[in-house]
Amino acid sequence: MRSRLAPPSVGGMHRSRIGIVLIDHAAQHDEALAFWSGVTGVTPRPEADAPYTAIGPIGSLNLEVQRLGEGTPPRIHLDIASDNPSAEIERLIGLGATVVEREEDFAIMRDPGGLVFCVVSVQTGERFEREATTWQ
Repeated sequence: MRSRLAPPSVGGMHRSRIGIVLIDHAAQHDEALAFWSGVTGVTPRPEADAPYTAIGPIGSLNLEVQRLGEGTPPRIHLDIASDNPSAEIERLIGLGATVVEREEDFAIMRDPGGLVFCVVSVQTGERFEREATTWQ
């Protein structure tokens, strides 16, 4: 499948999908985790030394509460998973996104309206294989 919005041949052929919705909190992380666990009825699954706690999959998306550093406002952001994060980052820049911070296999970005989202490597295994879009 090829998106009509994607610029041709930006970054090469790869696959991507929105896989994770993160609820970011600096100060009230524990309270937010308890709240969203109650909303979904799912017991949180913390991972040792991870800044986030998985709450579920909710449909085909993962829902996680993430602890942020002091001074960062609460927000909700999406993670776009890709089998080639560099190609996906370039594709999204072509669509109007900007890079806030970039590492080798992930980036923090902003959409044209200023909302934060991330591009990450694949984290959702079989759901990625089933649901990812192929880009040329």
